[in-house]
Amino acid sequence: MVTRYVQEQERSLPVKKSCDVLVVGGGVAGVAAAMAAARCGAKVILLERQYLLGGLATLGNITIYMPMDDGKGHQAQFGIVEELFRLSIKHGAETTYPSIWLEDAPLEERCKTRMSAQYNPHFFALELEKLLTQLGVTILYGALACGVTMKGNRIDTVLVETVSGRSAIAAKAVIDCTGDSHICQYAGAKTVEFSQGSKLACWYYYLSNGQVRLRMYGMPEVTISPEAQATLASAKNDKVEISDKRYNPLDEDQLSEMLVLSHQSMLDDILQRRKEDPQMVPVTMSTIPLLRKTRRLEGELVMDDLEYTYMEDSIGTISDWRRRGFVYEIPFRCLYGKEVPNLLVAGRNISVTESMWDITRVIPPCIVTGQAAGVAASLTSDFPSLDVGILQQKLVEQGVRLHCDDILR
Repeated sequence: MVTRYVQEQERSLPVKKSCDVLVVGGGVAGVAAAMAAARCGAKVILLERQYLLGGLATLGNITIYMPMDDGKGHQAQFGIVEELFRLSIKHGAETTYPSIWLEDAPLEERCKTRMSAQYNPHFFALELEKLLTQLGVTILYGALACGVTMKGNRIDTVLVETVSGRSAIAAKAVIDCTGDSHICQYAGAKTVEFSQGSKLACWYYYLSNGQVRLRMYGMPEVTISPEAQATLASAKNDKVEISDKRYNPLDEDQLSEMLVLSHQSMLDDILQRRKEDPQMVPVTMSTIPLLRKTRRLEGELVMDDLEYTYMEDSIGTISDWRRRGFVYEIPFRCLYGKEVPNLLVAGRNISVTESMWDITRVIPPCIVTGQAAGVAASLTSDFPSLDVGILQQKLVEQGVRLHCDDILR
């Protein structure tokens, strides 16, 4: 088929807003980045194309705060990630509650269970919004970042489509938390696409026999360990495989087909289950695509899964949600590339190998990288030249532990 091209009319766009730090994407990584930057005194704008914060952690119904410990009784992730962990279970509406970890139980007791929880997505989303507004962050909902303008190799403005039309936002520093590295692509930073695609999935909550439960309808993970399966099943959720077929979620036609098939398969599943339980009704469903790995930055360093390896420029420790006894230090070099010096990434956009990608894409690591990106963006808009020691000092002051040895104290 021959592609027909049209000439888009040139137009001047108003620069309606400006800020010190522009965070693009309001998932948990973006929320953490905005929190951290605002607490450091930066003027922050957060763009979110949906109309609620939290991304996959709320709108996607992936409501399992994956383990924050090393599997040997030691908490492995600190700072904003712990703050949001406690916020997610603030209202007592969670399905699983990590009492052993929150009641200062002895080490031998903590070894028996992971520091994890399953929370209510609605409470969590609303509390995240309340927290950001209290910090003075400007949240712009229904805002789709659709391009950038450059001054040399730096992002000057981000182009945004909203209900008011198209405009531009000027920012000294930009943090890409889109999950798909859209800003990286627009700005010409090097990116890498995930090679294996995405599977059908649409998680939904349902009411049956007076209880609300989560049905994990479709498992997009490429591989999942027995321990990870136990973590997912800890709240007696229903876990269902739909299809092994994979789609390219960066292709508009394949993404749409994937969503339609996921929705129709979910509907069939609900109707079939209602034959056995007529009182069973769906309560809420995933309202965004359940995408885990799509496209990431190819940064200054591509982090591999080297557990317990000292990183001089570490911005925090994370654990492996799938296995016990694995802790990693995340280098700051995974959050930026040399091509665009005022651009950072956080969340599942960071520069890692495919095996490490599966570890860093879940809630706790996304928040760890988001906090580091937010603090860094409050310090400078030239990230390759940032004195990492100053960044690390700020993170430590905020409760972050930088190295594997620190989690044992």
